Amino acid sequence: MTRVPVCIRFNPHIMAGGHERISTGHVDSKFGISIHQLRHVQRVVASTGLRVNGLHMHTGSDILDAEVFLQGAEIILEIAEQFPHLTFLDLGSGYKVPYKEDDIATDVEELGARLSARIVQFNAGRTTPIELWAEPGKFLVSEAGTLLARVTQVKQTTATVFVGVDTGLNHLIRPMFYGSYHHIVNASAPDGKPRIYTVAGYICETDTFAQDRKLAEVHEGDLLAFRNAGAYGHSMASNYNSRLRPPEILVKDGKAQVIRRRETLDDLLATQMGTGA
Repeated sequence: MTRVPVCIRFNPHIMAGGHERISTGHVDSKFGISIHQLRHVQRVVASTGLRVNGLHMHTGSDILDAEVFLQGAEIILEIAEQFPHLTFLDLGSGYKVPYKEDDIATDVEELGARLSARIVQFNAGRTTPIELWAEPGKFLVSEAGTLLARVTQVKQTTATVFVGVDTGLNHLIRPMFYGSYHHIVNASAPDGKPRIYTVAGYICETDTFAQDRKLAEVHEGDLLAFRNAGAYGHSMASNYNSRLRPPEILVKDGKAQVIRRRETLDDLLATQMGTGA
């Protein structure tokens, strides 16, 4: 009988990453099997004949300290000794990209060199070498995407000056979901006099993108650019409040082309069933 190989995800009980919603390797996380349940896993593998060819862990996103990956690697390498048929180890992702000026980012070259040296050392004692896998999706695409929004109003209150835009949490939920910072630029007048604003969306919720943020002076009709929208932007967008999702434009070699068209009202109604006569 042919058996399909399986990869097992373990929870290393490492608290890493930014907001608690994007930390996925701590003791209270729903993801993976606890490293303290290794003996149970071994019994299941032995009794069922499972062929485990991979081990996986992911501790979180926006990891500030690259040592977390090395700590996770040591944990998973210790576990790996118990599985003779392994062909790969997957340490997940979490590589940090800069969101602000002078913000830190993961030095992937240094991290890669240190992890590679450790894997070479590990493979020296094995007849079948293992590969090291990674999932750098956000690291690759986050800075490649920018969300453009039109200013619909500038509103003075007793507490702040609000800048209202024609987008909201339905298009970029990260700031509201887990307090993510997205650098905002007044693309219409980037060299204008700096002023303090609170940038808010058009949804019937408190969808604040930025509070007390310094921007070049904003006027109605200006175009604001939200940086780092290439990851978990459009992919997490929704039709909340019956709002349509915007198009996606690819700029290559100085030329722009539509790669995802703007939604229409027909798109929004397409999945609704008619009541009939």
